[in-house]
Amino acid sequence: MSLAAQTPVLEATRISKRFGGVKAVNDVSLKVMPGEIVSLIGPNGAGKTTTFNLVSGVLPPSDGTIRFAGRDTAGLKSHQFARLGIGRTFQNLALFRHGTVVENLLVGRHIHFRYPVWESLVHWGRSRREEIAAREKVEQVIEFLEIEELRDKPVSQLAYGQQKRVELGRALACEPRLLLLDEIVAGMNREEKEDIARFTLDIRDEFGIAVLMIEHDMQVVMDLSDRVYVLDFGCLIAEGTPAEVATNPAVLAAYLGEEGAHA
Repeated sequence: MSLAAQTPVLEATRISKRFGGVKAVNDVSLKVMPGEIVSLIGPNGAGKTTTFNLVSGVLPPSDGTIRFAGRDTAGLKSHQFARLGIGRTFQNLALFRHGTVVENLLVGRHIHFRYPVWESLVHWGRSRREEIAAREKVEQVIEFLEIEELRDKPVSQLAYGQQKRVELGRALACEPRLLLLDEIVAGMNREEKEDIARFTLDIRDEFGIAVLMIEHDMQVVMDLSDRVYVLDFGCLIAEGTPAEVATNPAVLAAYLGEEGAHA
């Protein structure tokens, strides 16, 4: 099936978000197709995180529609977005610092638990089966992210780059169809960035998970992205392949700068 004939994993149509008299996001449309890695870039304050919050259900749009796999998401709560198949990492780590790596990853499995509370109290029947399946999935994620030696360590004892892997692992444990990465390589050294870039490609290629990411590191954006959307002052000013965006005059003026474009 051609890409054009497929249903977008995510399609936002003319979405806006107002806070009082301020429009943080203004009439933005974007989509992510199955098997794509798409980046959302722009200067600080361009509206990137607000857009992420809209498409992940953290905030409701003031105008416009958001469809996930063809389903209108109007009225859904954020946890219902997760159950639809949207996983997310956060710019500021949102881990349970005193929990172990395994315990943090298991949190990502809770959206799949369907058993009643009384079953969990006796650890019997469906609750036991689902917990076994959850732990198996978590072990798969741990192996994929190459953090076996960290599995029983409290997150508070891990280096920053390792904590970022755990955050990524928790999102993967949800078994998402779309993964939202919010500045996943921020604060990392070169080796750590290369590892995350490799994992991101493998997430797409091995698991078939589409990726939408906010990223300031232009090298990562250019290396990984199939398509790029550019925001400035809440408005969409450009979209296209990395090569097209890198030479777009509006982007050069708003964000990359002439020097960065020719680097």
